Amino acid sequence: MAIQAIKHTRLHLSGVTPTASRPVRMVARDLDASELLAAHSHAWGQLTYALDGVVRVTVPNSTWIVPPQRAIWIPPKLVHEVATLEKARLRALYVFAEAAPFSGGECEVLEVSTLLRELVVALAQADAESSREAMLSALMLDEMPRLATQPIRVALPEDKRLKALCEALIGEPASSLSLEDWAGKVGASSRTLARLFERELGMGFTQWRQQVRLAHAAPLIARGMPLSQVADELGYASQSAFSAMFRKTFGQSPSVFFARNGA
Repeated sequence: MAIQAIKHTRLHLSGVTPTASRPVRMVARDLDASELLAAHSHAWGQLTYALDGVVRVTVPNSTWIVPPQRAIWIPPKLVHEVATLEKARLRALYVFAEAAPFSGGECEVLEVSTLLRELVVALAQADAESSREAMLSALMLDEMPRLATQPIRVALPEDKRLKALCEALIGEPASSLSLEDWAGKVGASSRTLARLFERELGMGFTQWRQQVRLAHAAPLIARGMPLSQVADELGYASQSAFSAMFRKTFGQSPSVFFARNGA
C-alpha cells in the first residue's frame, strides 16, 4: 500500500519508528509555503529531502537552505526544526540508529543522485513489510554514504541580539545594511556585534552575510533563474561579483558547479 502524504505539520511519530527489521521508514508531507515542523528530536537518524520545493533545516547552532537537488542528514537525538520556504513535497526517511550511514553528531548536506531520488519515490509505493521494501531500504542505506557532501552550512549564534540580526538577514539576504545600521535595530553597539560575530561564529559580519547569500543561491539557480538575476536578488553589484564570491567559496564558477551537480 502506497504511503499517503500528510498535509499538516503536527508530529505523529507512532507507527513509523524504524527497527532492525525495518531500518528505513518514510513520512511524506505535502506542505504549503511558510509551514513549520517545530523543534523536536527522536532516537533515529533522518534524511530530510524535498522532491519539490525548498526547505530550511535548523539545529541549535546552524541552519541550511536545502533545494530539491540536495538532502540533509540529521543524526539521531539532534533537536531540529524544518520550515518550508515554498510549497514542498517533503519526504523524511527515518533510519534506525544502528543502521545509520553516517557516524558522528553533525548534519551533512548531500547531493541527491538520480538513484536515490528514484528509490525515495519507489519506497513510497512499496507495500509495508514486503521484500521490495526491504530491498529498497538496503539500497538507500548503501547509496547515502556514496553521495557527495556540500559545505553550505550557515552558523547561528546564541546571543539574542546577534541572533535577531542573523535571522533578519537570512530572511532578507539582499539587505545592504551595515553593522552600524543593525546596531540600532538590535540594541547593541557595532563594536559589540563585531566581537560577537568573531566569538560566536568565528568570522566577521561581511563573511557571514556572504555565506547566507550563497546558501540562498542554490534554490534560485536550481529554479532556472539567470545568474544576473540571482546576483541582483541577493544584493550583489553585478553577476561577476557574485560569480567571483561563489568561485572563492566553492572553487568553481556557479555554471560549472551546478552543471556538475545536476541543478
